[in-house]
Amino acid sequence: MILKFLTPLVGGLSQLAAASEEADLFGDEAEGLLATLGTTPFWPTWSSIWEMVIRLVINVVTIGIIVHAFYYPKAKRRDYYFTFSIIGVSIFMLIYLMGGVKLKIGFALGLFAIFGIIKYRTEQVPIREMTYMFVIIAVAAINGLATSVSYFELLGTNLIFIIALAICENTKWMKHVPSKLIKYDNVKLVAHGKEDELKADLEKRLGLKIIRIEVGNVDFLKDSAIIKIYYEPIMDEFGTIDSVMKTGKLR
Repeated sequence: MILKFLTPLVGGLSQLAAASEEADLFGDEAEGLLATLGTTPFWPTWSSIWEMVIRLVINVVTIGIIVHAFYYPKAKRRDYYFTFSIIGVSIFMLIYLMGGVKLKIGFALGLFAIFGIIKYRTEQVPIREMTYMFVIIAVAAINGLATSVSYFELLGTNLIFIIALAICENTKWMKHVPSKLIKYDNVKLVAHGKEDELKADLEKRLGLKIIRIEVGNVDFLKDSAIIKIYYEPIMDEFGTIDSVMKTGKLR
């Protein structure tokens, strides 16, 4: 039903554009618009459809591996899982469908800058999430812009991203040492020469194996001090609240 209505409509626009040239019924801008509408094909070619589908599949699979296999198992944050997935598809479709508009390097750099300075009003985005967001944007931009390279080269480029993330996320290569900021209530143990007593007291209270301790601000009036401890991780954890104080501000 809809196709029967649209087909005559497109043909009518073509005839209207041709008639306007003879009768000079419209201005130059209107005639250009009608001519564009008349020459724009309604049905795409199958080759262009298959090219878009193949590149979209490569993009979705790569982003799915990055988000589901590397990011989510450690972060366990469904909100960023949703954000990364949708941004990856959105950037790809935006860049791929605008490929006919001779994109310059300034547009690509501007796109990276726009998403690179995103400030969420609800919370500050941690550095790990910002890194993954930049990777997702880079993958989607490459898959959408690199229309002159072969599928083999495109797959190889996506594979490089996956291998790089796999190496960086592997705890066998680089062990993560978590840390916490603590407001400590015994200033006497903060003094130089009592490091062992301070470490023993903190391990007893927290139940953690402490590796290193850093002493920050000391308030003698309130008999308190701000200390930062580095400890053996209990599990494969990546805490986003390690450096958050009671006020909720990042230090």
